[in-house]
Amino acid sequence: MLSSDSLQCFLEAARLLNFRAAARAVALTPAALGQRIQQLEGQLGTRLFARTTRRVMLTEAGRNLVPYAERALSAAYDCERAGRGDLAPPPIEITLGTRHELGMSWIVPMRAVLQTKQPGLTLHLYFGSSADLLGRVRAGEIECAVGSMRITDPKLDALRLHREDYVFVGAPELLRSAPLSRASDALHHTLIDTHVELPLFSYFRAAPKGGERLRFGRVVRMGTIAAVRELVLTGEGVAVLPKYLVDGDLARQQLRRIFTGVPLAPDYFRLIFRGDDPRRSLYEALARNMATVPLQ
Repeated sequence: MLSSDSLQCFLEAARLLNFRAAARAVALTPAALGQRIQQLEGQLGTRLFARTTRRVMLTEAGRNLVPYAERALSAAYDCERAGRGDLAPPPIEITLGTRHELGMSWIVPMRAVLQTKQPGLTLHLYFGSSADLLGRVRAGEIECAVGSMRITDPKLDALRLHREDYVFVGAPELLRSAPLSRASDALHHTLIDTHVELPLFSYFRAAPKGGERLRFGRVVRMGTIAAVRELVLTGEGVAVLPKYLVDGDLARQQLRRIFTGVPLAPDYFRLIFRGDDPRRSLYEALARNMATVPLQ
């Protein structure tokens, strides 16, 4: 590695073409400056100056070195400033995976907040199912993902963002025509859910107290929470849904809660990334900023 001090001496000598004046500019004696130039020439294996008793001139190698030496010193100065925290973070791009409904209701609107708090960050979005998101993070196809899916893969790590509460709901007209207040009533209803592997109804089954193992007349799986909500709103069945997603429907009395005395098990939205990713500090900052934005 070339010494930055030697490069500074070289650039002053190249600018002034006078070793005595260059020595004054870098606060060295002429002999010390000459020694730095000789060391640099020795490392490079070529002469940088042609000197006579009357004048100093750059050789072709010296002229070629000037712009690169200027860039090297500028980069070293920026490294020092960055290390002290005097520079803005460098531009960085990451792809964040999310489910469609969460991305549209929460993450897309928060992009302006994130750009203000992390100005060097460009956030790309990828929409997919929970299993797809975990697989892509594990494979390094996307850098991170947001979701409430449980993490069992030892290669993945996660940071909590927001608690996610759930409610068991149905359309008022459906519940008037076919009440659901006892376990035996479930046989007259259709349960709308997402997947066999990650059923939303598991939050009712895992309730700390009072969660009954209801047996429904049939189960229809829609693959995505947004589709589950649409079917429940039209009265095609009942479902467990994230509270943040249906708060407005409950307030407008388009949906009604079922078994209100059963406190459903909560979960957490998490920022998920590979445990061996060296950018953990970036994800920690991103998680802190995302946690300041309420779910909607």
